Amino acid sequence: MADKPKVANEISEGTGQFDNRFVLWRRFCAETGVPVETLPSDLTGEHKDMWEKLKNELLHKPVEEK
Repeated sequence: MADKPKVANEISEGTGQFDNRFVLWRRFCAETGVPVETLPSDLTGEHKDMWEKLKNELLHKPVEEK
């Protein structure tokens, strides 16, 4: 398998350090021992399932109408 290019682990101006996805990914990595440099698309097996569940529960909540 070919080596993937290294991805910079930087906070962009457009994203910001408190972007929900960024915060959730950091939390997931801390809780599961996944290196933060890992891309979500690189996850396999149980880690992939855990990430998808967490992401779906916390990031993809339907918008409530008022």
